[in-house]
Amino acid sequence: MSKIIVAITAFLLLQNAFAQKQTEHINRIWAGYFNQTRFSDKWGIWAEVQVRTKDDFVKDIAQGIIRVGLTYYVSDATKLTAGYAYINDFPADNHKNISVPEHRPWQQIQWHTKYGRKKMMQWFRLEERFKRKVLNDDVLANGYSFHFRMRYNIWYEVPFYKNGTDAGSWSFIVNDEVHVNFGKEIVNNYFDQNRFFVGVKYQTGNHNNLQLGYMNIFQQLASGNRYRSFNVLLFFFFQNIDLRKKKS
Repeated sequence: MSKIIVAITAFLLLQNAFAQKQTEHINRIWAGYFNQTRFSDKWGIWAEVQVRTKDDFVKDIAQGIIRVGLTYYVSDATKLTAGYAYINDFPADNHKNISVPEHRPWQQIQWHTKYGRKKMMQWFRLEERFKRKVLNDDVLANGYSFHFRMRYNIWYEVPFYKNGTDAGSWSFIVNDEVHVNFGKEIVNNYFDQNRFFVGVKYQTGNHNNLQLGYMNIFQQLASGNRYRSFNVLLFFFFQNIDLRKKKS
């Protein structure tokens, strides 16, 4: 784990050093609700809603996301999910008076590992991104741009005390996610972005928790020589529900 953290840190430092003069800095807030409900030993659902602000933390809304999926449990520690996400990009620089919709089917493998009280979660996610084309500031064009995106996420939790799952307990969290684009329409930005998060988790109940902290997003734009660095205050609420009948 220490080698992974060192590698991620070195990667982030190199990125920022390379692109410092061409980077736009943006401050945002992300808020979201995430639900994973298990109906049986093999099946469950994934559902989430997110809202992201535009700049200066509280200036307008930049993006809204609704994501759903059907989950198959290979085991208690490993699960496969396939689903659909609808993303709405609210008016921005190249579409100042209109919102731009995106349709995003996605597939994912997710697995969990425990090291005593410590926990690690990883996933690989593949997305097919269909984003509506823009004619000008006021009009959407016909058709969609399309490309694939692969995401790898690693999440590590260290409880401050107990096991981190009892109501009222706190944990330290570090998380990193790398996004890579590919497809015919990708020319300059195969690397899309890196998201590095550090924060805390507060267990509000046996199956619910609140995660809050700071996330830095370093993103390469489609031109290939322009970048964005996002300072994000993150507030996520997670709910994990198990509807299986308890064995006597």
